[in-house]
Amino acid sequence: MSNQKVMSVENRSIDFIPHEERHGRPFSLFTLWFGGNMQVTSIAAGAISVMVGLPLSWAIIGSVLGMVIGAVFMALHSAQGPILGVPQMIQSRAQFGYYGAIIPLVLVILMYLGYFSVTSVQGGAAFQSLTHIDIVPSIVIVVVIMAVLAAVGYKLLHSAEKWLSILSGIAFLILTVYLVVNNNFSNVWSLDGFSWPLFMVAVTVAATWQLTYAPYVADYSRYLPANTSVRASFWWTYLGSVISSSWMFAFGAMAQAVASEAFAGGSVDFIVQQAPFGQPIFLIIIIGGVVGVNALNLYGAFMSSTTVLNSLFRFTVTRTIRIVIIAIVAIVGTILAIAGKDDFLWNFLNFILFLAYFLIPWTAINLADFYMVRKEKYSVAALFQPRGEYGGFDWRALTAYAFGIIVEIPFIASSFYTGPFAAAMGGVDISWLLGIPAAGGLYVILMKLNPTRKKYPADTSVLG
Repeated sequence: MSNQKVMSVENRSIDFIPHEERHGRPFSLFTLWFGGNMQVTSIAAGAISVMVGLPLSWAIIGSVLGMVIGAVFMALHSAQGPILGVPQMIQSRAQFGYYGAIIPLVLVILMYLGYFSVTSVQGGAAFQSLTHIDIVPSIVIVVVIMAVLAAVGYKLLHSAEKWLSILSGIAFLILTVYLVVNNNFSNVWSLDGFSWPLFMVAVTVAATWQLTYAPYVADYSRYLPANTSVRASFWWTYLGSVISSSWMFAFGAMAQAVASEAFAGGSVDFIVQQAPFGQPIFLIIIIGGVVGVNALNLYGAFMSSTTVLNSLFRFTVTRTIRIVIIAIVAIVGTILAIAGKDDFLWNFLNFILFLAYFLIPWTAINLADFYMVRKEKYSVAALFQPRGEYGGFDWRALTAYAFGIIVEIPFIASSFYTGPFAAAMGGVDISWLLGIPAAGGLYVILMKLNPTRKKYPADTSVLG
């Protein structure tokens, strides 16, 4: 049982969590992911499908469908945490190799920076509305709060999200009621105007929203006791994430349908203006939600950056190093936030679609390895050995990863590229649906056809 206090800086980083430090119950995963999605960035993501021209009803249906599908993979990753007791991307070394895992890690770090910058814009906009301070210093102030939360670490993040899940749930329930009451949806609520390409945009954005949690979802379940069942980890994560994110996506789609400029520049004013009372209180809760979820992004970026640096230079992660890495990531993310704040929703859309093409092959390989190939059996010690069982580069995973991306390319339909097959289908993007079986399937085949690399004796001292 961990005796670390909520406000004390976390002692662990990318290392294995000893069994005597395991604590908590699976229900904490529900509050973490319910609270983590109950915020305005989820709302902005939900607005995208209406912004591109999809009718409101189909936008909501597509978003919910994407959530239901995407969260399956996200929650399956969450179940890995208690079993292995290590961060998600450390476990990825088992597939890609100790050094090979750096390749998807770099992409994951870019993902964190993108989400961090987008969310910081909305946090800054909310802070500006509350205090009337200019947007740039507002963004900086909010980022500083996020950085402090991420630096303290795991227990404070879980505790904060528990309370945010309650406060945000109440606040957005009130705002949702007033959104429906205050606006006329009769002209926008229709099943006419269906478009397969736009419907697939809604499904893809929602599924990718869930899938982008995959590289760090196990980071927040790794402290749970090792005997936590896969079923419990899966369902509490799945339900918490699907319920809140579906709700927020629907809220965003409805807001965009009745107010096309509702999210211009990352503004949250339209959201809080739905309430006829206590608007400063709603702004404070919105800021809290943004701080909470972006602290998760920053914490994940720290874990991934540390994994890369530790792979290359082999050093002990002290509290000072922890703070320095978090500060550097926060600074870079803030610069990106300030630079991209003016074209908010279009930047957000392109960013989400771009992520999907690279993250989906990775998640397929990781889950295929865990549930189908190695069947939850790993040498945790070898994950930390450059020349051990999972050392170097694993050509099987890297080949399957590249193959998954190549299969996706002809089916991509986006503002920056449209593949020939996607064009022939009228702009319908099904690339991510093909990337999953292509990458995961080839990986399973290669693992069966080729013997596992030489095993080295586990260094049990790593296990604690």
